[in-house]
Amino acid sequence: MKNRKFIAVFAVLAMLFAYASAGAAEEAAAFNLNVSIASEPATIDPALNSAVDGAVMLSHLFEGLVKLVEAGDGGSAWAPGAAESWDVTDVEDGGTVWTFHLRKDVLWSDGKPLTAHDFVYAWQRLANPETTADYSYMLDTVKGWYDIQDGADPSTLGVKAVDDYTFEVSLITSVPYFLDVAGFPSCFPVRQDAIEAGGDQWTFDPATYLTNGPYKLAEWVHSEKIILAKNENHYDYANLGPDTITFTLMDDNNARLNAYDSGELDYIEDVPVDLIPTFIAEGKITIVPYIGTYYVEFQTQLEPFTDPNVRKAFNLAIDRNYIVENITRTGQVPATGFVPSGIYDVEGGAGADFRTVGGEYYSVTDESYESNCEEARALLAEAGYPGGEGFPTVVYLYNTSDAHKSIGEALQYMWQEELGVNVQLQNEEWNTFLETRKQGNYSIARGGWIADYNDPATFLDMFVTGGGNNDPQYSNPDYDALIVEIKSESDLAVRFEKLHQAEDIIIKDDMIVGPIYFYTNYYMQREDLGGIYRNTMGITIFSYAHK
Repeated sequence: MKNRKFIAVFAVLAMLFAYASAGAAEEAAAFNLNVSIASEPATIDPALNSAVDGAVMLSHLFEGLVKLVEAGDGGSAWAPGAAESWDVTDVEDGGTVWTFHLRKDVLWSDGKPLTAHDFVYAWQRLANPETTADYSYMLDTVKGWYDIQDGADPSTLGVKAVDDYTFEVSLITSVPYFLDVAGFPSCFPVRQDAIEAGGDQWTFDPATYLTNGPYKLAEWVHSEKIILAKNENHYDYANLGPDTITFTLMDDNNARLNAYDSGELDYIEDVPVDLIPTFIAEGKITIVPYIGTYYVEFQTQLEPFTDPNVRKAFNLAIDRNYIVENITRTGQVPATGFVPSGIYDVEGGAGADFRTVGGEYYSVTDESYESNCEEARALLAEAGYPGGEGFPTVVYLYNTSDAHKSIGEALQYMWQEELGVNVQLQNEEWNTFLETRKQGNYSIARGGWIADYNDPATFLDMFVTGGGNNDPQYSNPDYDALIVEIKSESDLAVRFEKLHQAEDIIIKDDMIVGPIYFYTNYYMQREDLGGIYRNTMGITIFSYAHK
């Protein structure tokens, strides 16, 4: 009897040990990826987001009509996403109709099927002025969009569900970059019932934040971390990499680097600027192409920056070579215009670069800087401020970052030394900074714009009067009319000629922004980590990462 009791106890202990071992093995096998690319996002509502960091997160949580897939060397290309195929048809009025045929196995994170009606709701919501979406104008080539901005009902937008799995879009003309629009985060599908249930808080609760992408929201600890977990209802679940992706939210590059060095983080973007040359020499940093422009923007409705001569003077006094050679030091190119290199011109392809065709609006050589400053002082004197006399003290606003601070300090010195003006520096946390700049409560502010698609329009159409991303508060009826013409022009040669005219207006004539450099991007990641890819617009995909 005693032996039987011992055997029974032993069997129970063995079973418990087996369960514990299995649990430990499962935990050891779990792949939890930890990355840090930015601080707290302003929003993870697809329609309301206007930042690259938010777009990266959204690209894991949602899936558009098309999606980014790996295309070798860490790059990416568009491939069928929620839509398995599409047709493009020209119509008699000069427009085109895109018909997307949706996959029938795309499910929301609660298991309900994705339908064409979800895209109709999402695109009408984006177009609706009441949504106050900065990126509403991404749909400005869709029929009815302009009428909706003038008060028409959002239901008149040129989109419809032909049936549950056929989504049709009617455009006013042939749009060469429309596939980029179809995959853009603002155009991701959203669930009407979830938004109506959660109201303006729908993104904060996993119960109402329903997604159709490879990952779903597991937890959001504000200003600390956002944790994504595999979406078991995603059609490609079996091939996904990390079990969880944790976006650690930081704006302190020293803290970010320390967390990476300690093994807490697997992948980071941005490190302390003084360490960049050493890390490049040691091969710790990988530099990748990035189509974008870093600039200062002027509040054109606020004195003294209502005067184009003042804006031109501040722009010419910027020593761009000093900034890229002594501060950023990761291959950035001094900006000679607003639209950066890497954007195609009329014929498309790398041989027809918009920046090359457009030329330089000002010289950026070391030899020309002195003459640039002489011209700047003459312009400031013409504006009524000879030698900076009588010029009010103004503030340069930037978001918290040691890199932005270093650039701000350099600009402060240049403007004082060359123009005799006093500029104070002010930094704000990311979300606060975005809102301050959006409301126009600044004199000069840091700006940066990354291409949403490979076409000059992505850098030019945001400056129309009242545009959601028109932070300089710029208003020029002639410019507005030109952008409308560009959006409806079917002759590509004429269209690109007008695109160059548009850049002439905002840079040569009005100088509403002062371009500083054309971006590159860089990152650090564990040597045993692979399967991460990205596009040149700053979207990095971690869904298929592996060790």
